[in-house]
Amino acid sequence: MLFSSTTFIYIFLPSVIFVYYVFLRKNRLFQNLFLLLSSLLFYSWGEPKFVFIMMASIVINWLFGLIIQKKRGEIISKIALILDIIVNILLLFVFKYLTFSILIIRKLTGIELHDLSIALPIGISFFTFQAMSYVIDIYRQNGEAQTNLLNVGLYISFFPQLIAGPIVRYENVANEIQNRIETYDDFFDGFARFVVGLSKKVLLANSFAVIADQAFDSVNNTGSISALFGWLGAIAYTLQIYYDFSGYSDMAIGLGKMFGFHYQENFNYPYISTSISEFWRRWHMSLGTWFRDYLYIPLGGNRCSKRRNIFNLFVVWTLTGLWHGANFTFLVWGLMYFVLLTIEKNAGILNLKGQIWHAFKWIYTMFFVIIGWVIFRSDSLHEAIIYMKNMFLMNGNSVSDEIFIGWFSQNYILLLIGVILCMPVSKLISVRTKDCMIAKVAGATGLCCLFVLSLACLIGSSYNPFIYFNF
Repeated sequence: MLFSSTTFIYIFLPSVIFVYYVFLRKNRLFQNLFLLLSSLLFYSWGEPKFVFIMMASIVINWLFGLIIQKKRGEIISKIALILDIIVNILLLFVFKYLTFSILIIRKLTGIELHDLSIALPIGISFFTFQAMSYVIDIYRQNGEAQTNLLNVGLYISFFPQLIAGPIVRYENVANEIQNRIETYDDFFDGFARFVVGLSKKVLLANSFAVIADQAFDSVNNTGSISALFGWLGAIAYTLQIYYDFSGYSDMAIGLGKMFGFHYQENFNYPYISTSISEFWRRWHMSLGTWFRDYLYIPLGGNRCSKRRNIFNLFVVWTLTGLWHGANFTFLVWGLMYFVLLTIEKNAGILNLKGQIWHAFKWIYTMFFVIIGWVIFRSDSLHEAIIYMKNMFLMNGNSVSDEIFIGWFSQNYILLLIGVILCMPVSKLISVRTKDCMIAKVAGATGLCCLFVLSLACLIGSSYNPFIYFNF
């Protein structure tokens, strides 16, 4: 079930809210049990069999958490942590990377290995990383183990952040599982945030997806498009993936707040960045901090020799690429960022000052971000190379054509809106008008209009792609 579906908006969410606040208002145990059961129903809506995999993950990590806390300070605690990490990585490997590994072995050795055709559980990377966060935080004494399996199940499976993040750290919500306080202000702020995220997804991301799909599909089908149409498709996908993912994060944060949970931000206007380092401090922040705190720093971070630091970056970005999917495109995408970040840290690019250099650094950053999204979007490295050849007039193609003119003339206003909203314009307006009653009324009216328009688009269109299905 997706947030941007009529089933979720018209049936699931209102039902959960009604039961939670009307029938279970004064009983935290029953509230948590109900949210857990609702989350399991939410996850099992499309593929019921996969819910058992998540339930197994919950039980395993709950048991390891108890062992680690009970044997804290003893060698068995460290052994339990290592075993837990192995089990979680093995779970990811079997369902996400085993088929990919078989393909690599087949290509390298020529050995005929049968494709196991293992289906991928939705959101497995998100809930597996969250489960590991729970156990590691207990080992580090950043939270107490939950003796009640119900509470661990709710932490890992809670539907707002289950299939598309953000990756919620256990230490940030450990207290709220039992002691959260629901308020009217939080509820309505959360609903407003949900509407903003829904609008990003339905009105912007889905619209940009049509342009991007047309460009990428044309290259896959014909091998050639005009350079400008190639850039238009790449920019459209750059906007699509931002509004899709940040929209889902907004909806998750808003939904969590409606039930008394306060999740950390996951995006902070990444497309205004003037370096690759800054971009990754602003994009998918929960994943970046997860890799930083649970992998990069334990490996030694940057408090080591230059050679060792480069190795640490290589490990982190190789795994970051593979986390996104079992495909060479994701691996190359991650390694591209490893190379860029290594150059930035050692070539002094970040130290360039002045307005001209500021503009240059932004152009340089966005150029590689867009190129990276072309690799990310493509089904294979071959398709990515062909697409980029078209972008740079290296495929015998024209600069422009009627297809580009047609798509651009129909969508230039939408593209302009998308670019403007990538900048902190709304944040600036909100800060400057926070005490203005007229602005508050206008904002509330605007949210209502966005909600109605988003619902109308959902009902009137069956096109609602989910980018993060493979994560």
